[in-house]
Amino acid sequence: MEQLCFRPVTPPEAVLARYELCRTHDLEEARQWGEKIFCENRLCTVESPGALNTRIFYRRIGSIGIGRMSYGGAVTIRPDVMENFTLVQMPIYGEERIEVGSQRVVCNSRNGSVLNSHTPTVINHASDTEKLIIRIDRTLLERHCQQLLGRTLRNRIEFDADMPLNTEAGARWLRMVGWVYDSVSHDDEISPLVAAQLESGLVNLLLASQPHTYSADLAMDGPSLAPSFVKRVERYIEEHAHEAISIVDMAEHAGVSSRSLFTGFRRYRNTSPMLYLKETRLRRVNEELKRLTTGSDTVTAVAFRWGFSHLGHFTTDYKRRFGESPSETLAR
Repeated sequence: MEQLCFRPVTPPEAVLARYELCRTHDLEEARQWGEKIFCENRLCTVESPGALNTRIFYRRIGSIGIGRMSYGGAVTIRPDVMENFTLVQMPIYGEERIEVGSQRVVCNSRNGSVLNSHTPTVINHASDTEKLIIRIDRTLLERHCQQLLGRTLRNRIEFDADMPLNTEAGARWLRMVGWVYDSVSHDDEISPLVAAQLESGLVNLLLASQPHTYSADLAMDGPSLAPSFVKRVERYIEEHAHEAISIVDMAEHAGVSSRSLFTGFRRYRNTSPMLYLKETRLRRVNEELKRLTTGSDTVTAVAFRWGFSHLGHFTTDYKRRFGESPSETLAR
């Protein structure tokens, strides 16, 4: 049987061997473990129930989950919409046929898959299939993408579902995966510094090698090539986002005309100064709501504090940006 070209020092069967979470022949128990690690789901067997032999090895490192899993028999998994994470899957052997929205992906030793948050998915897992899984929190992906671009994101990151592994980019990805799986399989104690290296290595390589909504922007001249006045205004916005600032204030601070400011932001940031300000304020609202506890403050108060006076427009913009309503963020 053809196997994934996976080259860690650790043999595939020993990957995460000390981190087995589940070994069961029971369909409902397997479904519940999938819910704990990923999200609510429906799981049904294609073969006789006796063919099921679920094994899940999984370890959480910071904002990333690293795992290896198999179901033994053929099953169909219908996960609810994955709101808060992106999932990379790479079969060690066997095959999965995945429906991602309107797209169909064959996932095997030569081809992995990337499942996006908020995209309906059906996974048809063949018998005698085992796969590696990497669960990446959406906030981690967005933070790294924003740092690479030098600006906030106007839309969610959406990856191509199809991930070829028999290409140069695929080989680079597998080398990184091998290093990560070696580290998490053997090191029981992982320092925060190493965890941050694992996170940034995987996320930055995924953003660089797997096509997504911001790939073209990342391929353009980097933020370091933007004129100094654009960076100066970005810093000004970050420091004064809580204040009532206008385009005139920004232009005066930068020492350029409003027209030059608009042109600079459009050319080097693909946005306008005022949209950059709005995105910064939305991010600050999101960060504050995450820190609050229910009852300690209201969404309305936080929104007003960051300059959003029209709650209807604010809620629409917030939900488009973060995939949930402000009240849902506050309740979590």
